[in-house]
Amino acid sequence: MSQQQPLISHLLELRTKLLRAIASVLLVFVATVYWANDIYQYVATPLMQSLPETGSMIATDVAAPFFAPFKLTLVLSFFVAIPYVLFQIWSFIAPGLYKHEKRLVVPLLVSSTLLFYLGIAFAYYVVFPVVFGFFTSVAPEGVEVATDISSYLSFILKLFFAFGLAFEIPVAVVLLCWAGVTTPQELQTKRPYIIVGAFVIGMLLTPPDIISQTMLAIPMLLLFEGGLIAARMYTPKGDDEEEPTASEDS
Repeated sequence: MSQQQPLISHLLELRTKLLRAIASVLLVFVATVYWANDIYQYVATPLMQSLPETGSMIATDVAAPFFAPFKLTLVLSFFVAIPYVLFQIWSFIAPGLYKHEKRLVVPLLVSSTLLFYLGIAFAYYVVFPVVFGFFTSVAPEGVEVATDISSYLSFILKLFFAFGLAFEIPVAVVLLCWAGVTTPQELQTKRPYIIVGAFVIGMLLTPPDIISQTMLAIPMLLLFEGGLIAARMYTPKGDDEEEPTASEDS
C-alpha cells in the first residue's frame, strides 16, 4: 500500500469533508428555521430592554422582516455546527500529524470551540446590555430611538464575530510558542505593545464607541495572560522520530 495517497485522492477526501461540513450547517438550519422569528426576538432582547416603553424596532426594507431572521438563523446554524466542522477539518489533517502533535491539536480544537462560544456569550450577556443602555440613554431630547432590524443584525453579528475571535487569543499564543515563532518570555517583554495593540484591535473590530472597544480590549489582555500561563505549562519536545500516521485504505 502506498504510504502517500495521490493528490487526486486527497482532493476527493477534502471535497467529502467540506460537503459534510456544509451539510451539517444546512441540517441545523432546516431544524431551526421554523423558529427564526423567535430566535431574532431573543437576540434582540438586550436592545428591547434598553428602549423606553414606547420604543420599538422598525423595518425600513420591505423584505427585511423575512430576511433578517433568516440570515440570523443561518449564521446561528454555523455557530452550532462549528464542533462538527472542526471535527471534519481534524479528520482530514490528522493522518499527516505526529502523535505528539495530535495530543496538542485535539485540546486546542476543543478549547478554541469553547472559547468562541464563551466570546459570543460574553458579548450577548455582558456587552450588549451595557452598550445598548448607554446608546439609548444619550439620545438627544425629542429623538425617538427606533432601530432598523437589518442594521441591528449587522451590528450584533460584527460584535459576535469580534468577541468570538478575540477569545481565541490563548489558543493563538500557545500555537505561536509551540511552532517556535516566539516564546512566553519574549511575549512577556512585549506586554506594553500588546496592551496598545489590544485597544487598536478593539477599535478596528467593534463599532466606533469607546465602551465596546474597552470591553473587548480588556478581555483580550486577560486572555493573553491566560495564554502565557498555558504556553509556559506546555514544554515542547525535541524532534520526534515517529512518522505521521498514514491514512488507511478502507
